[in-house]
Amino acid sequence: MLLLRPFAVLISVLASLALAGAALAADLATLVGNLTTGGFSEREAAIAALATSGEERAAPILEALAAGQLYVRNSDKLVVIGKTDGNKLALSEAISGKAAGSAVEADLDRVRVNNRLRGTIEAAVGSLTLMSPNPRVRLGAADALFKRRDATALAALDQALAAERDPRIKRAMSEARAAIVLATPDSPAAQKLEAIALVRDRADRDSLGVLQVAASASDGEVKAAAMAAAASIEQTLAAWQMAQNVWYGISLGSVLLLAAIGLAITFGTMGVINMAHGEMVMLGAYTTFVVQEIIRTSAPNLFDISLVIALPLAFVVSGAVGILIERTIIRFLYGRPLDTLLATWGLSLVLQQAVRSIFGSSNREVGSPSWMSGTFQVGQLNITYGRLWIVVFALMVFVTLILVLRKTPLGLYMRAVTQNRPMASAVGIRTPRVDALTFGLGSGIAGLAGVALSQIDNVSPNLGQGYIIDSFMVVVFGGVGNLFGTLIGALTLGVVNKFLEPYAGAVLGKILVLVFIIMFIQRRPRGLFALKGRSVE
Repeated sequence: MLLLRPFAVLISVLASLALAGAALAADLATLVGNLTTGGFSEREAAIAALATSGEERAAPILEALAAGQLYVRNSDKLVVIGKTDGNKLALSEAISGKAAGSAVEADLDRVRVNNRLRGTIEAAVGSLTLMSPNPRVRLGAADALFKRRDATALAALDQALAAERDPRIKRAMSEARAAIVLATPDSPAAQKLEAIALVRDRADRDSLGVLQVAASASDGEVKAAAMAAAASIEQTLAAWQMAQNVWYGISLGSVLLLAAIGLAITFGTMGVINMAHGEMVMLGAYTTFVVQEIIRTSAPNLFDISLVIALPLAFVVSGAVGILIERTIIRFLYGRPLDTLLATWGLSLVLQQAVRSIFGSSNREVGSPSWMSGTFQVGQLNITYGRLWIVVFALMVFVTLILVLRKTPLGLYMRAVTQNRPMASAVGIRTPRVDALTFGLGSGIAGLAGVALSQIDNVSPNLGQGYIIDSFMVVVFGGVGNLFGTLIGALTLGVVNKFLEPYAGAVLGKILVLVFIIMFIQRRPRGLFALKGRSVE
């Protein structure tokens, strides 16, 4: 008997829950039935009763009523929601949401509303979303009310404010209430002054619009307070806009850094003017495209890590092509900068045409994984995950390259050959091999840049051409062969470009930057950070 007692209690609880659920369904059926009977006055009372019920199905039923989609089926008097589906209406039960077949409108009796009832319904739906158990829904409803400033929702908003426990949502609801108070002409001046202070602290463009409207519709102390608050927000937004431009500049600078850092090695340490460097970037981007195409057809579940798979492959492909170029062309042209420029320029045209022959001349689609999609805000600063990851990746590549140059035998040999090639050869360093590996390293890093650039630019045979001039500017401005100079140069030019664009436009902004660099090099021919070595002596 003792063992059976817990089961009896459980059965009793389940039976109670079933009866409670049946009672709730019955209550909802009564409330919905009241919507379909009587005149507009009775219908308004029924709308209010349904809105205060807290039922989960109340919002979609009221929205259907406002849209003219709530019907009573003539055959069985079932209240249904009908949505156009060809020549018929697809029906669902209003109370349960279950499919209820289809019908022509002649078989249904529409539940009609007038404009006054539509306003009542809008306020009722607003109150339901404000009391939703989902925090996101409540926050969204509060933000929508702030922008709409609907005075009819004030009572529901006060009720939601009294019940709200989440500080962030409560703050949003208070701001929405303040916006409504400012939009209501007969609100007391004391309440409007309190509302102005609350809206001012929000300090975004929506709050600026609210205050500007309030200032134009008010006078005396309220008008002065609204104008002062609006001026304060304008100053705050200007500061945030400056911060946004700095972020855009850092983002552009990270792209320039990725494109230029490989060139800093080949041009800075080897003295080779490699006009085909942009094509190494392009090869990295096309490697990413090929990897994604294979994954799409063979293992779609691996798409989110497609860029991780493409990174080492892009480095190997571009690095191998770089070594091949150095062994077959560049090795015969050391000490002849103009010849290397012409040879690599011709090579760039050959590589572009080869890619056109293989992949075609049209742009190729390279998708973004889920972890690089979307945006988030820091204050009024909008940051996209894609750009953020590119900035992080650029810094990781930079730090890794510094460690390779300072902590590995290859880095030691590269520095030795750069500083004194005859002495390095005399002590047994195989300088031709170091040259090939150095050129391969610079080309491989360009391939890594191609993986990143495939996420923000069109993957086409001309991809590299858009970055080769900027890369040379970064390397020369920062100091030929100095990696820290390349970092500072890339970020500086990126930020300067983004600050010039709003005033001079993108093209004229680049021209002004180029003029600045020319004037700067006139004063400091070796750039910001001069590096002694074979390339500058």
